[in-house]
Amino acid sequence: MKAAQEVDLGKEAVKKLFFMLAIPAILSQLVNALYNMVDRMYIGHIADVGATALTGVGVCFPIIMIISAFAQLVGTGGAPRASIFMGRGDDKSAEKILGNCFTSLLLCSIILTIVVIVFQKPLLLAFGASENTLPYAQQYMFIYALGTLFVQMTLGMNAFISAQGFSKISMLTVVIGAITNIVLDPILIFVLKLGVQGAALATVLSQGISCVWVLCFLNGSKTRLHLHKANMRIQTKILLPCIALGTAPFIMQATESLLVLCFNSSLLRYGGDLAVGAMTILSSLMQFAMLPLSGFTQGAQPIISYNYGANQAKRVKQAFRILMISCLSYAAIMWLICMAVPQLPTAVFTSDVALSDITIWAIRIYMAGSILMGAQIACQQTFIALGNAKTSAFLALFRKILVLIPLIYLLPMFFTDKVFAVFLAEPIADTLAVMTTVILFVRYFRNLLQDMEAKETHSYEECDALNEYHESME
Repeated sequence: MKAAQEVDLGKEAVKKLFFMLAIPAILSQLVNALYNMVDRMYIGHIADVGATALTGVGVCFPIIMIISAFAQLVGTGGAPRASIFMGRGDDKSAEKILGNCFTSLLLCSIILTIVVIVFQKPLLLAFGASENTLPYAQQYMFIYALGTLFVQMTLGMNAFISAQGFSKISMLTVVIGAITNIVLDPILIFVLKLGVQGAALATVLSQGISCVWVLCFLNGSKTRLHLHKANMRIQTKILLPCIALGTAPFIMQATESLLVLCFNSSLLRYGGDLAVGAMTILSSLMQFAMLPLSGFTQGAQPIISYNYGANQAKRVKQAFRILMISCLSYAAIMWLICMAVPQLPTAVFTSDVALSDITIWAIRIYMAGSILMGAQIACQQTFIALGNAKTSAFLALFRKILVLIPLIYLLPMFFTDKVFAVFLAEPIADTLAVMTTVILFVRYFRNLLQDMEAKETHSYEECDALNEYHESME
């Protein structure tokens, strides 16, 4: 394995460090999105059954997102806590977190594999599979379920690589999987004529190679944290705080499927297939637009967590400021594009005139509050980086479950244009969520920094007193 150079999360210039970590994270997010699109393109071009097969595989994605959410629950919850302990110089505790999370991911993989294989038919039917698409969905889902272990380990353990500042190694995890998938897809789908099963097998094999890459690195000489058998016995006092911290990203990922169902059911009732088609484009656009924001937060998380653990208030404050400016700037650019030239992102997804017309009209409504999402993402993810599990979990529930989903069904009662009302739920929920998040964050962050600065002052006073004592003894 090629040698890697660990960045110094506690001493390197914060601005330089942020972009060193964020840029590879953003690239890996974009690469991941790209190869998912290529995967669907190959499936869509299967002779005679491409459209039906693509629809069948599409039905699998909500289940796949839920499977991935469990990796977020463990990995994204454990990694910030490991960074915090590393900042305190307590690598032993950080390695215990790594070992406990590894075992948890292993157990999750076994349980999820059994559940998905046994209940795949009712699950697929619940997420919209029809008599025509169900066979293709089952073919894809069965093979994918067998590779759940690779998915869980790759996503969950890769978070611990990022947490140590190895952003390039973390990026290569995604790139290796993407390139392998893109190469294997046409071979397995068309050359070996495995069809949808070939696409699933390509995904599983590519995740398997990424998994080997991650585990080799975490057992190698370049990593600061290592996997040790002694740390793999689950201890509730170590694991439960990680699970609590991972609840917010778990909710955010797992509820995406529920959100799609709510939007689609309401839009189908009031606007028919065209409105549902527009929503499909809007949700894809929103997910793609959020990728750089996710990359920014992945870049900032190790810096904030490590320096919080090291009690360096100035560096924590500086890292958050850079994160907030970056997120707000990007969100403003995306908002401006959607408001000024909505036909540009629409053209990427469809050339159908009727679908384009409703999508262009809907983008300006649906994305109206996206300019505020930079603040929402920056604050909410910083709560996670600082180990604040309760607030981060509440905010994840607040926006989607407590505000957005009820608004999807309530707003049409008060508007003549029901479709407009459904799309309007998104910016209203965004605005309320941002206001709530920022108010909670400002108060929390101010108190946190004051406490950290007080500890620093106390430490300095103790040092001065100790120095005076030694001088008097001399």
